[in-house]
Amino acid sequence: MKIVEPLIFEYSKPGRRAHDLPELDVPRKGTENLLGSEWLRDKPAELPEVAKVDLVRHFVKLSQMNHGVDVGFYPLGSCTMKYNPKINENVSRLSGFSDLHPYQPEETVQGALELMYRLEQYLKEIGALARVSMQPVAGAHGELTGLFIIQAYHRKRGEHRTKVIIPDSAHGTNPASATIGGCSVVEVKSDERGGVDLESLESVLDDDVSCLMLTNPNTLGLFDENMHRVAEMVHEAGGLVYYDGANANAIMGVARPGETGFDVVHYNLHKTFATPHGGGGPGSGPVGVVEELVPFLPVPLVDYDGEKYFLKYDLPHSIGRMRSFYGNFLVAVKAYAYIRTMGGEGLLQVSKDAVLSANYLMKKLKDYYDLPFDRFCMHEFVLSGSRQKRQNDVRALDIAKRLLDHGIHPPTIYFPLIVDECLMVEPTETESLETLDEFVRVMVEIAREAEKEPEVLKEAPHRTPVGRLDEATAARKPNLRWKREDQE
Repeated sequence: MKIVEPLIFEYSKPGRRAHDLPELDVPRKGTENLLGSEWLRDKPAELPEVAKVDLVRHFVKLSQMNHGVDVGFYPLGSCTMKYNPKINENVSRLSGFSDLHPYQPEETVQGALELMYRLEQYLKEIGALARVSMQPVAGAHGELTGLFIIQAYHRKRGEHRTKVIIPDSAHGTNPASATIGGCSVVEVKSDERGGVDLESLESVLDDDVSCLMLTNPNTLGLFDENMHRVAEMVHEAGGLVYYDGANANAIMGVARPGETGFDVVHYNLHKTFATPHGGGGPGSGPVGVVEELVPFLPVPLVDYDGEKYFLKYDLPHSIGRMRSFYGNFLVAVKAYAYIRTMGGEGLLQVSKDAVLSANYLMKKLKDYYDLPFDRFCMHEFVLSGSRQKRQNDVRALDIAKRLLDHGIHPPTIYFPLIVDECLMVEPTETESLETLDEFVRVMVEIAREAEKEPEVLKEAPHRTPVGRLDEATAARKPNLRWKREDQE
């Protein structure tokens, strides 16, 4: 399928320019070998020659071909693709933040240190934690940091524990982080209510258990009703309990992980606290711990002595640095602005609205798609396209592609793996009732198309710049380089 917008090379004509650089006004002599002759070009790079107006229009058109949360509804389950207030972006661009250098003397960056200190206080309060490190720069990076803290804790106690227990509904990053951290992964099953099966958990508890990694609510969008008992069982075996904060958007102000049995918590500032999410970053995954684990946190932490803010390095059993400097500072600035704007009551309302939106959609759509867990959900829920597959060979992928024709980004599909033809929907708290009703209308229409015109779905999308692609070939044999016709 040909892309509507030509490649930038197709605009190129010899002699066209988008710039006019001044003549070189420094001596050339002595500069020829600064890099070494092997790194110098024999001839100029074959870059496209285009006028500035064509260059600008080309990239603006490309940007308009992308879908994003500022363009339309983006109900991507477990990713909290919600509206990001633009004032937070403006705040992060203030020169007092954006022009700082991380090696400046502490007395010259008191405002930045105060912001990190205050942000930590808020995250401590939200999670019922003793201290929080801002170093991790992504959710998975937070997971790895938390696992290192847990391992250091066990080593300090003279124990060598390597088993990490992970539910079958978990994020894929959980087992990946555990493996990278040098641990072995043991899976536990979900029960008929979508929570951790206590018998399955009991069967894998032994003296080698390092921790249980759990998302609550989990990736099925369900709050584990046995959370206190799950944590108690792991603690009785000598292990710790790790909280994957990917779904904290559902519990702010309602349930605090530190009060439900968790020892280590990571937050996704780029999800829960409305800093831009997607496109590869930047992210931020601060890690908080209960009092007993504070000595193992990465250094430095930010402290306050009543007069000035300073960086604290003297943690006796610190795992060291997990990142250069102090994490993705400007992402922390955006999250701080969001928290201050919302306040405690606002964050509570975020969770209430996110849960209300998800339950509203679930009830509206349960008659048209299979609902594997017909119970009150949290911020997201899981539908199944197994009915459509069974009756008309229409798969979740076909439903997702058809949504693109309606200007709606598809939900997460085929995850969690324990649900056949899975469609995981997270509407977030920022969408209007009209948007939610439009999504319902489109999903109902697609369900009816699956019955009467299944080929329409199997050939979708029909209205996008690029049609149905061979995704396996694109992933395994990507063609990312343009060549002139005489180079083919």
